[in-house]
Amino acid sequence: MATVTFVDESTAGARTPAWALRIFEERLTLRELIRRRIHQEVAECNAAASAPRRLLVQRTPTERTLNGEPAERSRRRIDPERQVALAEEAFTRNGFVVLVGDRQVEELDDEVDLRRDTEVTFLKLVPLVGG
Repeated sequence: MATVTFVDESTAGARTPAWALRIFEERLTLRELIRRRIHQEVAECNAAASAPRRLLVQRTPTERTLNGEPAERSRRRIDPERQVALAEEAFTRNGFVVLVGDRQVEELDDEVDLRRDTEVTFLKLVPLVGG
């Protein structure tokens, strides 16, 4: 059994506190690892009485406004499968890269080795101004 530690960072220097998830397999595809991470986050968000930690993929305030969503976070249940689809799309558009240990995983269907204390970093790429 592996304990996978998830860390979210951005190229702008932001870093969220790490959190861990136990995974029983020794090898998973990146797609499955992302799916499990999101299902855990969504379960915690849906069960939380107060504002939960940020999900891997979220709409920007501008996107929420354009979609007619309320400015404040509603307490509607979050759909984990929709969040998985958004994360996969963001990954394929280079919205973030994933590092497992010191190795970048380049494809969703690439398998990753999970050891006892594997650190998985989700590095959100921030577009350059003017580029």
